[in-house]
Amino acid sequence: MINNAYFLNLKNNFSDNVGWTCFQLAVLCLPSSALISCVFLLVALFEGGLKRRDLYWSEYWNYPLVLVTCLMIIGSIRSHTGWLAWLGLFNWLPFFLCFWGLQPYLLTPERRKKCASWLVFGSLPVLITGFGQLWLGWEGPWQIFDGLIIWFISPGGEPLGRLSGLFDYANITAAWLSGVWPFCLASVLHPFIIGRNRAIPCALLIAFISGMILTDSRNAWGAIFLALPIVFGSASWSWLIPFMFICFLPVIIAVLPFFDFGIQQFARSIVPESIWMRLNDMQFVDTRPFEATRIGQWKIAFNLIFEKPWFGWGAAAFSIIYPLRTGLSHGHSHNLPLELAISHGIIVSFLINIFVFSLLLISSFKRIFNNLNLQKNIIVDRAWWTSTLILICFHATDIPLFDSRINILGWILLIGLRCMIYNSTSHNNSLKQFNKVLN
Repeated sequence: MINNAYFLNLKNNFSDNVGWTCFQLAVLCLPSSALISCVFLLVALFEGGLKRRDLYWSEYWNYPLVLVTCLMIIGSIRSHTGWLAWLGLFNWLPFFLCFWGLQPYLLTPERRKKCASWLVFGSLPVLITGFGQLWLGWEGPWQIFDGLIIWFISPGGEPLGRLSGLFDYANITAAWLSGVWPFCLASVLHPFIIGRNRAIPCALLIAFISGMILTDSRNAWGAIFLALPIVFGSASWSWLIPFMFICFLPVIIAVLPFFDFGIQQFARSIVPESIWMRLNDMQFVDTRPFEATRIGQWKIAFNLIFEKPWFGWGAAAFSIIYPLRTGLSHGHSHNLPLELAISHGIIVSFLINIFVFSLLLISSFKRIFNNLNLQKNIIVDRAWWTSTLILICFHATDIPLFDSRINILGWILLIGLRCMIYNSTSHNNSLKQFNKVLN
């Protein structure tokens, strides 16, 4: 097993080389063009993993990913979806390798801060095109570099009235903005994006929150409130959580049917109708088939899992079988653990979820939240952890991962968490050893 601090002495080796430059460009370009970002990531991956390829089997975090790879390949051989099963592997297997090969670029707090800055700046085209389509009637497709980058911008948003920007759908935009906005909040608490200036981070924070609200995504609205107490830290909970509860109480009363009619009507007069109506699913009970609801989709998903529990049906199986059984069309089951179990079996789903949650909720949590100080590095790490948690929550009721840009963002965040675990241990005895490997 590798010493947990074995890779910490990378400042002089990876800060000025081609790989580090390409990684930063990949992060900056990610929301605008997955293709360009992937080209830069491949260069960074080659350099980041090649110099320490002999150490791959010494890293215990790689073991579950290797096992999952084998199970996915076996399941694809036995699949019922043919070539779609093999195509679906590209949503996973390349990123298992990235988890190892891209770690050198996120090992220090300084590099994670730099990465967070590029994520925020890279999101500006998402916000600008989103506001433009809603308020100025902008319409795509827009092309640059002879069609290398194409933005399909729908006037008025997609669906109509919801901010989607250069993404295909508002829920995908909501996932991206929600995954990045904790870094804006962190930059306001302790400026790191542009020197010590707080004016620009505050403007970005307002733009992000406005964009998230305009996506009309309930997940995005929840992400706004979820990030606040975590990024601020437990030292603020004594006043922040009661304040948030007071602010959110009218919304709770306006939505839930358990309150007195008069009190509820008063709350609804305070809360904008567009908010409490969006949060109140009771309006769809009589007009929406049960099979079209999340619960209906999950019921079908469980049936499919029980029918083929060990290796699954193959990637994209839900989108093929669901219409045959219900007469309705849905591209996925709107829950990532269920989707994994349907496509690749319950063992694969269990291993990936244990991998993510043990990395997030146990190891990295201890590293970050044992320190109660509001130091700049700790704030950024809290924001990093929060962003990962938000994306995990999104995948409980939706699967934005099928957009490659969200998928890449999620793995970058997981890699950063792994690197925080490296940072948490002493490395006095490993610096010379790592330099020897690099040279």
